[in-house]
Parts: sequence; C-alpha cells; structure tokens
Amino acid sequence: MACLKLPAAAALLLLCLFASSASAEDKPAAPAAAAAPKTSKIIESAGETQLPNGVGDVALDGACKADAAAFCKGITPGEGRVAMCLTRRIKQAQQGNMAGRMVRPKCEEQVAAYKVERSKHINKDPALARACKDDAANFCKSVSDSSTPGSVLVCLREKQRKLTTQCKGEILRTQAEIAEDWRLDPQLYSACSASAAKLCQEAEPGTEVDCLLASSKSLDWSCLGHVVRVEKEAAGDIRLNMKLFRACVNDQKKFCKGIEPGHMRVQECLEDAMDKAGFSGGCKAALEEVIQMRVADFRLDTGLLDACEDDLRAVCSTSADKMEKSSEEKDRAMACLQQFKEELHSDACRDKVQRKMQRMSRDIRFDDVLANACQADRKSYCPEVQPGSARVIRCLQDHRSSLSQTCAAALFDHEVKMAEDIDFKYPTRKACAWEISNFCKNIPHGHARVIRCLQSRLSDEDMSPECKAEVVRDQNRMAQDYRLNWRLKTACKADIGALCEGLCNDKEGQMCGGVVLQCLQDKQDNLTSPACQEEVFYYQLMEVTDFRNDVILAEACRADVDKYCKDVEPGEGRVHTCLRHNMNFLSPACAREESKLQALEYRDIRLKPKLAKVCSEERAVYCKRVKPGKARVITCLMEAMTQPNFGTECRAELQQRQKAVKNDYRYDIGVMTGCRNDIEEFCAEEKTKLRGNATVLRCLVQNFEKTGEPCQAEMSRAVRFALWDYQAGQALTRECDADVDAFCPKVGPALCHRCSCLQAGGVAARATLPLCLPG
Repeated sequence: MACLKLPAAAALLLLCLFASSASAEDKPAAPAAAAAPKTSKIIESAGETQLPNGVGDVALDGACKADAAAFCKGITPGEGRVAMCLTRRIKQAQQGNMAGRMVRPKCEEQVAAYKVERSKHINKDPALARACKDDAANFCKSVSDSSTPGSVLVCLREKQRKLTTQCKGEILRTQAEIAEDWRLDPQLYSACSASAAKLCQEAEPGTEVDCLLASSKSLDWSCLGHVVRVEKEAAGDIRLNMKLFRACVNDQKKFCKGIEPGHMRVQECLEDAMDKAGFSGGCKAALEEVIQMRVADFRLDTGLLDACEDDLRAVCSTSADKMEKSSEEKDRAMACLQQFKEELHSDACRDKVQRKMQRMSRDIRFDDVLANACQADRKSYCPEVQPGSARVIRCLQDHRSSLSQTCAAALFDHEVKMAEDIDFKYPTRKACAWEISNFCKNIPHGHARVIRCLQSRLSDEDMSPECKAEVVRDQNRMAQDYRLNWRLKTACKADIGALCEGLCNDKEGQMCGGVVLQCLQDKQDNLTSPACQEEVFYYQLMEVTDFRNDVILAEACRADVDKYCKDVEPGEGRVHTCLRHNMNFLSPACAREESKLQALEYRDIRLKPKLAKVCSEERAVYCKRVKPGKARVITCLMEAMTQPNFGTECRAELQQRQKAVKNDYRYDIGVMTGCRNDIEEFCAEEKTKLRGNATVLRCLVQNFEKTGEPCQAEMSRAVRFALWDYQAGQALTRECDADVDAFCPKVGPALCHRCSCLQAGGVAARATLPLCLPG
C-alpha cells in the first residue's frame, strides 16, 4: 500500500502509517528521506538555532501521534501549535472539565520535553521571538542564548515594564508555563536542581520555587539569586503563583470577580476580603505565606518597589540597588517611607506604604523589626497565641511591663507609627466596624480623624460595649506618651520644641511618659499654634473624664484608687469625684495631682460638664460672645449672678465652685497667673503648705499693698466674688467680719445682700480695710 498523501507541512513530520501488506517476516520499507531540520534566527543577537523536531513543535511520530490525531485535527504543526492544543486538553482533564479519552502520560512527557527544549533559546519559540524582536534589539542585544541558554528571556523579563504590548503578552505566556513547570527556566533549573532534589522532594508540581524560597537559608547564592529573580518576576500576577492561585481560585471568583490580574490587583483585593464571612482558611493561609515572604525579602515586594522608585530616591535618598546591598539601608528606607508617608509624591507609593502598614498592624509576622526584637518575649509570654488579627501584638501589649527592653522599645515604635490611622488599629477597626460606617461614614481615614470621631461618640448609647472598650483602651494608651497622640504630636511640634525642649529623649524606643503632656498643660497660655491649643484642650477633656488618661496622676494615685475607689468604674469623671470626696485622706502625691487637675478644670467651663450643662441657658444669654478658656466664661457667669432671671441651678453650681476657689488659689486662674511672681516673692513658704487651707490666699491678703497691680486687680475681683457669697471666717473676707457685725448684723446671708449693705455703709473707704470691697 502506498503512503498517504499529506499536506506539505505535515509531510515533514509524519511517516507513512503503513508500508505494504507485507507479513511480519517481510523486510521493513526503507524510511523516507529525512527533511533537513529548520533553523531560526529571528533575533540575530540571540544566535541561530535549530527548531525542535524540525518545525518547532512536539514530535508527531512518537508518543503523541495518536493523541494529536484525536484531539488536534486540522491544526498545522509548527510554532508550538500542536503542543498548545495538547496542553489545553491536559489542563481540561486536570480540572475535571473533560470526559472521555485523555492525553496519555507518555505524550504529556513528550510535550513537557518539547517545552524544556524550546525554553533554552528564544529563537526556538518563533511566536515569542517575532513578538519581542524589536524589544530584544533595544534592551538585550548584547545577550545570546547560544552562550547562556534562556538569558534573552531573562533579560526581557527584567525590562518587562518597558516592553511593547505584544511582547508582554508572549512573556506572560512563558511565565505561566514556568509557574507550572520550573524546568522551563533553564538558568533556575540549572542552578537549583540539586537543591530541589534534596529539599523539595515532596513538593507538588508547580510549587518547587515556593519550596526553595521557604528553604532559602539552605540554598547557595547562585540558586537563591535565581529563586528571588523568578519570584520577583511573578509577584504581581496571581496566575504566576500556582500555590496561591490554586488555594484562592474560589475566593477570587467570589470576592474579586472582574478584577484584572496583574500589578498585584487580585492579591490586594483578596487581602481586603480576608476578614469577610466565607473567605476560605486555605486562601488566607496562602496569602499570609506570600506576604511573609515579601516581608522577609523586600525584593519580592515588586509592587511597592515599582510604585516608590522615584520617592525612594527623592524623599529617602536611596534606591533598590542600595537597599539590596545593605540590610541597614533597607531598614532605613522602609522606615523612611512609613515616617514620611504624607510627603511622598506618588499616590501609588502612598497606597502601597499604607497597605504595608495595615499588614504590619494586623500581624507581627509582617513587621520584621518588631518580630525580630520580640522573638524571645513572644515565646515567653505568648507561646500559644496564633498570629493574625493582631493577637500576638495585643498579647505583647498586655505583658508590656515584663518585656525585654529591646522588645518594649520596638513595640512602642510600632505603636507610634500606627497612631495616625484607624486602619492601623486593627482591634479597634474590627470592634467598631458598625460605628465607623454609621457615626463616621463621611470622615476620611488618616490623620486620626476617624479615631477622634469615635472618641467624640463615647457617650452615645448606640456605641457597642466592644467598640467602647477598644476606644477607651486606645485613649488610655494615647495618654501615656504624647507621640502616641498623632493629632497632638503633629499640631504641637513647634510648641514642644519651643516650650518643652529637653524634657524627653525623642529617640526611637524612648518613652517620655506624661512629662511633655504636663509641660504643654502648664504652659498652655504660651502656646502659639491654635491647632495645638485645641489638641491640648482635648487631652484635658480626656483627663477629667478618665483618671487613667493622666498618666502622672494615675501613677501617683494608684494606691489611693485601690484603697478608696476600687469599686468605682472609670469614666465620666467618677474616679476623680471619688478621690475628691476622700481628699483629706489621700497621699500627698495623689492629693497634689488631683488638686492640680481640679485647678485645671476651673480654667474652662467645657472641662466641667455638669456646670456647662446647668448653665447653658445663662451662658447663651449673658456670655454669648465670651471665648472659652482662662476662666473667662465662668467669670462672666459669676458677674451675671446678680441678674434677676439668673437660674437657681446654675447659681448653686457656681457657688459650689466658689467654695473651692476661696480655699485654694490654684482654682482661680486669674489669681494664679496674675499673682504668680508675687506668690514666689511673698508667699513661697505658704506655697509649700498647700492642702486646701487657703494659706497662699491669706498671705496675699496680708501683703496686698506690696503686690503688683495685676495681682491687686485679680485679688480685688476674687474678694468681690467672695463677698457676694459671704461667710464669716473665710480667708478672702476675714478682714470684713467685724464690719459685717458692726454695720449689717441683721442682714441675711443671701447672695449679695451683705455685700450691698457694706457698700451702702461706705466700708470700702476705710483705709484699714484695703481688701474690703476694693474698687
């Protein structure tokens, strides 16, 4: 029987199926003359090479003969077309999408062998070579596959962002093939085959590179370099990471449908969905493993490096090449990007840094500085705590007082970095998800705006107990060092430098406690920045609401709180009220701090919630245009108390305040500031005896003629207010007791009655009583 007539192209590959009907004993027919193998030199600089199997396709006279005839009818062999057809069939069978006959194992091996051979030289892959001919001439003309197999393709992948669209498409196809079979990267396979045989015998196909990367400490430099190169090349596209792709295929369909692969888009979409209901544990674990690898080797974080290339140079004075040569330079550069996030020029870079910090806040494994510093502490205090959801970080925070100095410093630095955005406070963001979406839905994230929004709604009955507990915890921590309060730290930067310089070592890891916050309060009248003034006031609101927000007071009163107020729930000023009820029994340090805070409250009506509430109508009528602060509103209300329509509740609350003012000069901001120098000159000894017994006020009364005009003016006002609510034996009005007995013995003690009587009697003119109704 004669040979079948075949198309010219197929005749080059296929032999006659049968020779003649000769018996087994007959001699075999002489083989047809073999066609000369075709060569390819599309990219001249790569060198000339022979096409695999003569035409650049899988051989059709061997193990794939029957399968090609069954599955690839009508496909002309050449340029890998038959191999591609058979590959599609193999994949469909692997995915369970094909019934019936499958490609036989020996044919699968032959297809793989063809691809391995093709990968060694770019000109063996005509479709790839034609698509990338111009790009190779532009970027890789000094590279030859004839001398180093696979080198042109490696060169092109390194320049991928600059390639033409058609070349990028073909490059992606080769990367997808390498993701499934690492042997298709000749340089990688040559450098790492021995290591893989030793370390990755159990690795599933397509995961060999992940296995090698996980064993990076056991690899030689040559192998490690190629593993890192391949991971960098594949990092942006989930399709090129077979382990991640397989683990997340269903989650991708469910949560990221329509998201185009590439440039980390799908991976970032999956990261954003990790905490959503229905997200699989397998995908989450695979994602976390990939992120951890990027943290361990910054070179794998190609998205960040590409987006921040210009900012690394302009803002941080470095580059990826410098970072690769020095771990110290890498750490400095990463810290720089985080510290100066708001100053970065590229929106894309800011977004990548934001995402990196979100990961760091969620999982200690993603903050390599903190993880390394706290490795031993984690084993000691959190051995059973699983990473993720900030659990390990929270555990370390709960054991803060027991941590090593290195770990405690790293934890503090971590908290300072994370103070700027609710997105970096994972437990709070999770506990307050409903509150954020309802109370703060129109407030932009960043600059601690959402954090402040949540703080301002603490008294809202719709806030969940879980959210409230997290916000209060965050407030308490924020009060322990000004740098943990992002808004105050930023607003008061200049004032801290001018007024509080040298009080605290501002180096990383060094905590200041409450000294800077105390300094800002003590010098609040000298603050130049309105924003700083507002933030200091807000901190004072935190202090008067919860004693734990005043770290110096909390430490001074620790034993007193345990002794007198242990059953009092912190918040809404309850512990302060308890301590003041027990003022005569408190330790000197606690009494001093509580008195100091009480004096602070009298500076601003907003720091006295009850007074502000009961006097709201009077304030609107009599003090509408009076600016809060420096006791201006309270002074205005005091002067308006004689008005006939002044409310009884407001008057009673003001009189209660006046009782305290008459016994301690620090509660009267006018006297405290106007007489500061006079107190130091005439009443220094009395100042050391402060205990609410009016010793300083008595001293100022006795030295009235010697004091300066500002002090005399303030003392006159203070005496006038004291006479409006006259009581015998009081420090400020004791000089008037005899006149009251002499001129007004029958006048009742109602507000201002005795005051009016004394004025009518001309007592103010008596030279022996300069403080009795002066002015």
